[in-house]
Amino acid sequence: MSHPYLRPDPGRPVAETEVKRSRFIACAARVTDEDAARAFLADVRADYPDARHHCSAYVLHVDGANPVERSSDDGEPAGTAGQPMLEVLRGSGLEDIAVVVVRYFGGVKLGTGGLVRAYQDATRAVLDDVTVTRREPRDLWSLEVGHAEAGKVEADLRGRGMSVEAAYGASVTLTLALPAGEDPGGLVREISGGTLEVVRAGSRWDDLTAG
Repeated sequence: MSHPYLRPDPGRPVAETEVKRSRFIACAARVTDEDAARAFLADVRADYPDARHHCSAYVLHVDGANPVERSSDDGEPAGTAGQPMLEVLRGSGLEDIAVVVVRYFGGVKLGTGGLVRAYQDATRAVLDDVTVTRREPRDLWSLEVGHAEAGKVEADLRGRGMSVEAAYGASVTLTLALPAGEDPGGLVREISGGTLEVVRAGSRWDDLTAG
């Protein structure tokens, strides 16, 4: 069963932190599959080719299943970078997100605990700059309306809080996008005095502004 979830808006925020002269540059992006995550990592590597490490973590939404999660320490001691970054992503509740943290070594070793904190803090810093949207599954319903009555029917539906899209042809097709499981049949019959019927027209995902 598909469920609503949070994901970042398009865009690639960047945040920089410094720990004992080591610079940590965190970059985030919306990614929808593993190819996109790998491409984002490649882009960041190209932007910062002289950095010592390009550590990464991502979480991908999968309909009806657990998210896909991956991480990489990219040469840092095992468990000190990618996995701590992934833990921050899990805690954020975001999916369809990748974060790459680039490190420029400052000459002072941070130790295992110091690295974990530094990579987690860098990840949190860039997440603070991420704009979040709520992605919800919507059921689509359509009805055919004559041109003369389409405006009134559309206005009545919008007045009841419905999301309505109109397509004009020989008649007007009104498409309603509703939360999964809701049936607008009764409302449409009420508005039209029983003269109009709706039919299922598939489903889609909609991005809504997160509250």
